[in-house]
Amino acid sequence: MVAIQLFNEIGSIFRNVSSFPEAFPTLAREVSYRFGFRFLKTPTFALVLEILLLISVIWLLLHRRGGGRRRRLTKEEEEEIIANYEPEPLVGDTDPEHPLLRTRIVQSRVGKRIKVDGHECLNLGSHNYLGFLEDEDILEEACKSLRKYGVGSCGPRGFYGTMDVHLDLEDRIAKFMGLEEAIVYSYGFSTVASAIPAYAKRGDIIFVDEAVNFAVQKGLDASRSTIVFFKHNDMEDLERLLIEQEKRDQKNPKKALRTRRFLVAEGIYMNTGEICPLPELVALRQKYKLRLFVDESISFGTLGKGGRGVTEHFSVDRDEVDLISAGMEGSMATIGGFCVGSHFIAEHQRLSGLGYIFSASLPPMLTQAAISALDRFEREPQIFQQLQDKSKALHQQFSRFSKLLLRGDELSPVKHLYLAQPAENFDAELKLLTELADKCIAQGVAIVQAAYLQNRERVPVRPSIRIAVNRLLENSDITKAFETIESVSSGIL
Repeated sequence: MVAIQLFNEIGSIFRNVSSFPEAFPTLAREVSYRFGFRFLKTPTFALVLEILLLISVIWLLLHRRGGGRRRRLTKEEEEEIIANYEPEPLVGDTDPEHPLLRTRIVQSRVGKRIKVDGHECLNLGSHNYLGFLEDEDILEEACKSLRKYGVGSCGPRGFYGTMDVHLDLEDRIAKFMGLEEAIVYSYGFSTVASAIPAYAKRGDIIFVDEAVNFAVQKGLDASRSTIVFFKHNDMEDLERLLIEQEKRDQKNPKKALRTRRFLVAEGIYMNTGEICPLPELVALRQKYKLRLFVDESISFGTLGKGGRGVTEHFSVDRDEVDLISAGMEGSMATIGGFCVGSHFIAEHQRLSGLGYIFSASLPPMLTQAAISALDRFEREPQIFQQLQDKSKALHQQFSRFSKLLLRGDELSPVKHLYLAQPAENFDAELKLLTELADKCIAQGVAIVQAAYLQNRERVPVRPSIRIAVNRLLENSDITKAFETIESVSSGIL
């Protein structure tokens, strides 16, 4: 402060003196007078502060890093330092015996029966709901496509990755669902994980069922929106949260006008096997002006008379759902996923869906397999009732376990088995269920414990055995599976 004032005074004096050269002898006296006057008027704390700052600047200018000239290390000293250097690990210690690190080796074609680790087994682990992995007609059509197009596209859809089969599949899905347009992704996980952040952005609010699968959770993270979880399938809890948000909006109406609100659910929840209450969700969507997204990765091709999912199951107009997404890796027995809705819903993702833009397109032969699966959907709609009957039969039988509890809707092809008597912690339960699965495989029934990234899940998920129903199961197969699991669980629990 004082230094700045001094420079200002000197500048003023020089400007005055430059007009009168004979006044130069008075320059020193004038500077001394004015500086002394300013110095006396400046507070003591300001003087002390400026002196300290001046000393600091001088020290920084004159100080040599390292306290002076550094001694050069000898070659032997450098080599010793390098030899003793131990970098920090990229990840922490991992238990090599962790169940998730174990790989069960499949040594046969996947179908109703499967060979796992050398054991011939009845397959209750693969999500082959309609049994299309064993369909010879679908396999033959896929092979024809392989001979025509080759193995893959080696390019995203926007860069020479779009082939006529991709456009045919999108057109067929849109017509099958009775909506304007569909968009096909090359990976099921990335479908909903890309669709959510394509629309929801920072500042928006998303109300989400707490039991949604991991792909939905990653989409929520990527959106950077405000996430509000409601209790699983609890519409009263959801409405309570919506009312609270409505009150906040009334306090800040300008912000409320800029805030978009979304509602996200699954048709059938992968983590519970339960069906969402779609009619109630639609009613709340209308009442509170929400945009509704439904992931039908399990319900598509399994629910409804024609396999059109949870909307057909509840006879809900599909126009009431803003976006329907689904993986094609379950009922269609192929790879990839799709989103279907209005023309805007599909076209917007072609510019904003990261999994669509930056991933190589779905291999043509797998695209053809999806088209052939839709042919079967339309030609043989009775297959959906057959699957639902098998799901009911297995549900009725598996409800009788003495040491295990069954969870899931009776129509759902995905069900979960939990320990009837909880173990002391997560790892203990997981270890028991892994032992149960190993012994069942050794006795000819392939089941698998559900895999979760426990430290990444938004809501802790209890360990379970995930059961996948196949339409081709016979009643004798269900009985054998029940008896094997009951015998093994009774022996270790």
